[in-house]
Amino acid sequence: MNIALLITHGLFAVALLGALTHQALGTVWPRKPGQRDFVARFRGVNGVGYTDAVIVLYIATFIMGGIVYTIYRIEVRPPLEALQDLPTVGLFELKEHFLAFGLAMLPAYWFFWHRRPEQRLTRTMITVLLALIVWWSFLVGHIVNNVRGFA
Repeated sequence: MNIALLITHGLFAVALLGALTHQALGTVWPRKPGQRDFVARFRGVNGVGYTDAVIVLYIATFIMGGIVYTIYRIEVRPPLEALQDLPTVGLFELKEHFLAFGLAMLPAYWFFWHRRPEQRLTRTMITVLLALIVWWSFLVGHIVNNVRGFA
């Protein structure tokens, strides 16, 4: 059961990572008219269309992470602390704090994408910050899983 929960959490995280990466790259480095290469197509997305999907995926991933978190606290963290693997525990603690900060940013993220499209710099900064939080969390989650494992 633990593995199924972790895989579900991971699938949500990958979908969130893809949507937010597309949106952030398209916001920071927009596609110019006439560009047809692969990278230009990757960047040429409708950012507004991704906003609601990112919010739903972020919340779903956060909830699944909360369910998996109890398993981490009971089965994974105590052995890591007993082995004095404090850098790994610390990385995960930072992940938790960054994700909570990202969750608190979601209303502003929605507001600047839907209600204030003229605020391009603010919208870009919020999107990039959320993308960095999600990438950090994704990588740290894999590191912790590989250090101890969930099985």
